[in-house]
Amino acid sequence: MAEEPAAVVQLLRLQKAKLVEILTADADFVLQHADSRCLLSEHGYQHVKHCRTPSAKVTELLDHIMQRGPGAAQGLLDLLKEPDLQKTFPMLDFVKDLYVNTVSSEKKETKRKRRTKNRKRTEVSELQDIIPTKKICSSGHGLVTEKQLMSVARAFGKSWRGIGRQALGIPSVKLEQIEEDNSLHVERVFAMLRYWSKVQREKATAAHLHSLLSQGDEALPPESIDFLLEAD
Repeated sequence: MAEEPAAVVQLLRLQKAKLVEILTADADFVLQHADSRCLLSEHGYQHVKHCRTPSAKVTELLDHIMQRGPGAAQGLLDLLKEPDLQKTFPMLDFVKDLYVNTVSSEKKETKRKRRTKNRKRTEVSELQDIIPTKKICSSGHGLVTEKQLMSVARAFGKSWRGIGRQALGIPSVKLEQIEEDNSLHVERVFAMLRYWSKVQREKATAAHLHSLLSQGDEALPPESIDFLLEAD
């Protein structure tokens, strides 16, 4: 079992880039939860807290925790699986399937994947009995995902604030706060879209977002957001 502690840190390091991309959406939220579990030293907390951008904050947070060793690394891994984190960052769902790379864990993960695959196969089979294959399509009526929001964010130009106010109904004060909290253009737009999805709740569908961004003088090019209407 001597290799297991090092494996926890290595597992976290392998997922670092993906975690930075996901957690940047609300870096302070992650920092406060990590601090509440004493995953950072006092000096480390102050250092991370004063990072200027969300992406830098998350990067430093992950680096600090990995440097503290396997205990802190395992603590963060457990934290990312908590309901509050999973609800705030839907794209963290993949963390539930991460295990330390040991023989027993590999067997457990293999069994889990086999059960999941069989369950999905059964669900698809049952669905096809009710609805023809060509009809099994959400056509954008599912809730918009963070991955889709990031793709949409990359399609925005300099007029993102105007679109936010006119098309998405976001207050100017909130837009100013978003601009102040994020230094990169794509991060600002992503934060704006994520705020919209939180406010809209069950109305935050891909089709609804497509409709809003396709209207008005500042509408986005159709080819840049039509993927929102594709089947999931």
